[in-house]
Amino acid sequence: MHQTRKGKQWYFGLKAHIGVDSKQGHVHSVCTSAASVADKHMLPDLLHGEERKVWGDGGYQGQGEAIRQAAPRAQDMTSRRVHYKNFVDELQKAKNRVKARVRAKVEHPFRILKRIFGFEKVRYRGIKKNHHRLCASFALVNLFKRLAVARA
Repeated sequence: MHQTRKGKQWYFGLKAHIGVDSKQGHVHSVCTSAASVADKHMLPDLLHGEERKVWGDGGYQGQGEAIRQAAPRAQDMTSRRVHYKNFVDELQKAKNRVKARVRAKVEHPFRILKRIFGFEKVRYRGIKKNHHRLCASFALVNLFKRLAVARA
């Protein structure tokens, strides 16, 4: 949905892309884009270059070259296609299920962001201001997770 004001167009929808450490679950990179931008276009911005494995869903399928350029030592662990014309690859389906368990750690920071810190919808006009709000919010998510681990 957009609104016009003095010749400017404001878009109120955005998509947050995050890079998460698969072992600790901490957010190390945050990118925001318009809601119409595909996930695969944001992949190089989410990688810091020191990754050993890159876990991604089907949206990142076929991005091996982009992964090699951004993180040369990383192994591509994105989900693969399992359905073909009249064949289902059960082995690949089982591998994707294992990969999904690791990728589930990416969803946990979003849960904390929404349930604990109350991030329900964008607040500002323009992606830049909302991006800064998301960066601060994910920094709080990381602190919250660190304190939760320290208490346990």
